[in-house]
Amino acid sequence: MKHLPKIFHLLLISLSLLSAETVFAGSTGSDIKTPFGIRDYNIGMAPDFTLQDIDGETFELAKAKGDWIFLHFWASWCGPCREEMPTIQKMADAMQKENFRIVMINTAEDEDTVFEFLSGIDVELNTLMDLDGQVTEVWKPRGLPTTFLIDPQGEVKYQAIGGREWGEPLYVNFLKQLLLSTDERR
Repeated sequence: MKHLPKIFHLLLISLSLLSAETVFAGSTGSDIKTPFGIRDYNIGMAPDFTLQDIDGETFELAKAKGDWIFLHFWASWCGPCREEMPTIQKMADAMQKENFRIVMINTAEDEDTVFEFLSGIDVELNTLMDLDGQVTEVWKPRGLPTTFLIDPQGEVKYQAIGGREWGEPLYVNFLKQLLLSTDERR
């Protein structure tokens, strides 16, 4: 009986910590398990850019706020980029009804090279053309392919360096959880 107040006190502290952890996890989205190969990368606001796609249509990142953005840097000469493209197409198909935008940026190749590459691998992914490599220079991917996930407020939250099986349930479910956590906070 002598130790009962100590046990009660420890139990009370444990419950307090547990409830505080639950509140914070729910409010920040930190309860979402990040799959292998994706790392937390909270660097603040995404650097804005304006680029044209392969058809000459202009895209401005700052005007895309409101959705999660999958910002993907790639090149046709990159082996992992080639392997990854069909899985990005699979992910795009799975996410097409979501508030989710896929923004592909080809790094410093000409339109003919990009068009030939994309038609040869049979994907329907539109890509922006960073012809002079200046946007890539600002974003500084540590290799190709590199993907950044940007939240609806325009803040960079995650980074993936190297190829991923984006169309697999592990990654699609992670992306859908990000969308749900954002919807819950609105």
